Amino acid sequence: MIAYFECSSGISGDMILGSLVDAGVPLEKLEKELLRLNLSGYTLKERKVKRNGFKALKVDVKISNREHSRGLKQTTGKRKWKDVEQIIGKSKLSPQIKAQGLKIFRRLFDAEARVHGGRYDRIHLHELGAVDCLVDVFGTLIGIDLLGIDTIYSSPLNLGAGTVNTDHGILPVPAPATLDLLKNIPVYSSNASFELTTPTGAVLISSLATEFCSLPKMTVTRVGTGAGGKDVDTGPNILRLFLGETSSKTPQEEKSAEARDTVTVIETNIDDMNPQIYEHVMELLFKKGALDVFMTNIIMKKGRPGIKLTVLCDENGRDLLMDIILRETTSIGLRYYRTERKILQRELRSKRTRFGEVAVKVSQVDKKSRKTSVEYEDCRKIARKFNIPLIEVMKTLS
Repeated sequence: MIAYFECSSGISGDMILGSLVDAGVPLEKLEKELLRLNLSGYTLKERKVKRNGFKALKVDVKISNREHSRGLKQTTGKRKWKDVEQIIGKSKLSPQIKAQGLKIFRRLFDAEARVHGGRYDRIHLHELGAVDCLVDVFGTLIGIDLLGIDTIYSSPLNLGAGTVNTDHGILPVPAPATLDLLKNIPVYSSNASFELTTPTGAVLISSLATEFCSLPKMTVTRVGTGAGGKDVDTGPNILRLFLGETSSKTPQEEKSAEARDTVTVIETNIDDMNPQIYEHVMELLFKKGALDVFMTNIIMKKGRPGIKLTVLCDENGRDLLMDIILRETTSIGLRYYRTERKILQRELRSKRTRFGEVAVKVSQVDKKSRKTSVEYEDCRKIARKFNIPLIEVMKTLS
């Protein structure tokens, strides 16, 4: 199962818990599994609320007046790495969830150490209550496990705006630790007047999501909606969780040797760049997910010869590839559009030859005929290994 978090109003620990419970995780089951963490002094409460007219589920971690936990000092209100590490280490959670939790909390402490200076094992998590943060993190990991989620995607993150009160005074949003955790992740601000993405939300989604993108191609089977703390002027303060499976082929596609899909085409005209740079750019584009990259000789205005660089890609990878082109070439502008393509079904097979195993691409035209081609890279390796002209290797294996 795959999951997609739509973070148009940011993300926080309680919003994630709300979306998971609303998507089908029984609160009683979640509470039972959290007992393995060996914490006390808290209860989980769920309630249905409305945010700007939309119903959502609010899940709160309620801390009692006798807040405490075995092995965790709460008298100073400050939590150190060794306290959290001890709790996780002594818990009865599964080894996988323990390891995930340790990694997430280590990232939190590392982020605090970088923004405040000092070592991670001497830093205190001033702004995060130890018990509620532990419950948010491990409640999320347990909920994901209970739902059977294998892969997580997320939208870009709305950080909010304004200021936030901290132990270090009033700071602008995003808080320094939040921003540190979200390096190299797409973010924006809708100018809501308070913090939308919290440090807990930031560390969870940045640790768990494999990609930050628009909604991937999927068949949605369930939706969970978690509520934020209050209404905001810029829209409903909710976190939506889409659950489902990757879209499969239709019965008609399974029977056909042909398939149709939609791709994005990125183009730019270049007439002032050292030609040696093109190979470097092409390698980067392919490495970052381009389906195809090619160049066309063109004549530009005033009779200047130039190159039209064309890239084919999935919609989700468009922005990343455009950034690479603008950063790595002399181009100052791009054009892009979506188009359809028709392709033969294909598969990669292994073929035994006198040179050893080689990869062969097989494209099925219909039930009676097919096209085959030996992979170029395998041919090149053979030519180098046996000191045979590449053209002869390709003729022999074709």
